[in-house]
Amino acid sequence: MFLKNAWYVAAWDHEVDRELKPVTMLGENIVLYRKQDGSAAALEDACPHRKLPLSMGRIKGDDVECGYHGLTFDCSGICTRVPGAERIPHVAKVRSYPVHERYGLLWVWMGDVDKADPKDIFEVEHFGDPAWGVNRGESMTLNCNYLYMTDNLLDPSHVAWVHQSSFASSACEETPLETTVKDDGVTVWRWMIDSEPAPFYAPFLQFEGNTDRKQHYEVRYPSNAIIKAIFAPAHTGGEGRALPENTFLMDSYNFMTPVDQNRTKYYWFQMRNFAPDDVKVSESFAKSVRGAFEEDRVVLEAVHHGMANQQTPNLDLKIDVGPMRFRRKLAQLIAAETKTDPASVAAE
Repeated sequence: MFLKNAWYVAAWDHEVDRELKPVTMLGENIVLYRKQDGSAAALEDACPHRKLPLSMGRIKGDDVECGYHGLTFDCSGICTRVPGAERIPHVAKVRSYPVHERYGLLWVWMGDVDKADPKDIFEVEHFGDPAWGVNRGESMTLNCNYLYMTDNLLDPSHVAWVHQSSFASSACEETPLETTVKDDGVTVWRWMIDSEPAPFYAPFLQFEGNTDRKQHYEVRYPSNAIIKAIFAPAHTGGEGRALPENTFLMDSYNFMTPVDQNRTKYYWFQMRNFAPDDVKVSESFAKSVRGAFEEDRVVLEAVHHGMANQQTPNLDLKIDVGPMRFRRKLAQLIAAETKTDPASVAAE
């Protein structure tokens, strides 16, 4: 069910220090820690002797010592010490994972080490641009399969019913959706012309009256998303048009890391084109976004449970075109990687 040759977020950078931090990603147990020079390391969280998690051991310099019998491993996974043994067995090693830090996040490559290239990490436009503010994000664990989250992030229509007090407006209910498919992912989008501003955004708009609003919901393989919120004064927006200087722009970056088939770790932050240094604005956005994502969590966990226990087949609608196209291509990518039938991947 998982695409292995990809970068996934393992933690916020501040969450990993000189203590051993266990995480589970794509069903694999990993231990994270920082070496003496401050760089991060990631190892298989299981001593090859009796499979005690290395996270139950201790850091010795840049190495990790098992808490059961003292076998010690360097950051490349090579065993450097077996107490009481005349020689170190050649099979005494653990897997080491490539790690890279970017955007305040630790990214781990879960597949073939030779294919790990930091250039393939999801690009965040405007990161580090002093003219753009950052709403520092958080994380949460959802008790649902990660594909229900990619479904949600390719579904602008759900806003009208799940987020009525924040992101919704009347135009969200009926305005048709457009779907764009590219090699690296799928985008579902629409312009809603001359509509009232949504409650979440209204206090921050630099103009009065109705708006032309674009919802841009884009998910790239395997499970990273950018949600663009664009609000321009009424009758100034639309695809391909140059937007006024007072247009509101906010890009929400969303990174979903499968824990296993039934759980997902969700990381996020936002970039905005106004009030770059205003701490109160950042705090307000952070609080509101967290509240909205909690609304998503409740729904998605219930969907996961419902789909796992369905008594009759589920119904797909026209609004599901984007999510279904995404799932189909992702299944093909996983099948190519694992040399299996795409239909069998999609059915799991």
